[in-house]
Amino acid sequence: MQLDKKVIGHEFEAFSTTVEAGKVKLFCKAIGEEDPIYVDEAAAKAAGYRAVPVPPTFLQAITNDDPGKGGLLRLLNVDIGLILHGEQHYDYYAPVFVGDKITCQQKVTDMYDKKGGALWFVVSETSMKDQSGKLVAKGTGITVVRNPDAGKK
Repeated sequence: MQLDKKVIGHEFEAFSTTVEAGKVKLFCKAIGEEDPIYVDEAAAKAAGYRAVPVPPTFLQAITNDDPGKGGLLRLLNVDIGLILHGEQHYDYYAPVFVGDKITCQQKVTDMYDKKGGALWFVVSETSMKDQSGKLVAKGTGITVVRNPDAGKK
């Protein structure tokens, strides 16, 4: 199996989602976040925020609203059983608040192999902009694809 480097530069269809208080509250409960600024508007405003902010890691949950989920796998034409989530990190430029409309745009930015083609690494970036078009964050992820044909002759 050989992945096609022609997919570098491919941009997926952008999607938008509105940050909902209920989702933020459930997210906080799931991760054990107990700071009231993330669930109580009065506490958030008392702390100097214009509205309830989202925890930084909530941005990953926003990407789950993508109606085109699995687009990278379809683009690469690989089975989900061959992939591993290799890395994820975010660069933050501005806070995100409950009520914000966030638009996400994913792009494949690099692809390389290791171990003689046994493992492929696909790098993608997702830009996240608020309702005014301001870049609030950029997520970079690496998807590792195992080559089931590696080592076969």
